[in-house]
Amino acid sequence: MKDRSKTTEQLYNRKLLDLEPEMRLAMACRMFSAARELVSAGISAGGEIPASEVRAIMFLRLYGRDFTQAECTRILSRIKGT
Repeated sequence: MKDRSKTTEQLYNRKLLDLEPEMRLAMACRMFSAARELVSAGISAGGEIPASEVRAIMFLRLYGRDFTQAECTRILSRIKGT
């Protein structure tokens, strides 16, 4: 999504690159944590769901495209404890 001017984009990128690597990593970790919370809230909004099912759905939403169907099946069976 490009909702800012090229100048603003360049300034933003420069500011990010000026940060210490540890700060950029900390920002990324906080953003990923926030994303996980949003995904979890979206899943749970549908009603009471067992924690293992929430974890399974979160896995599929966050990482499902990174694995083959067979790998997903194996990982989901471990998540669900079966």
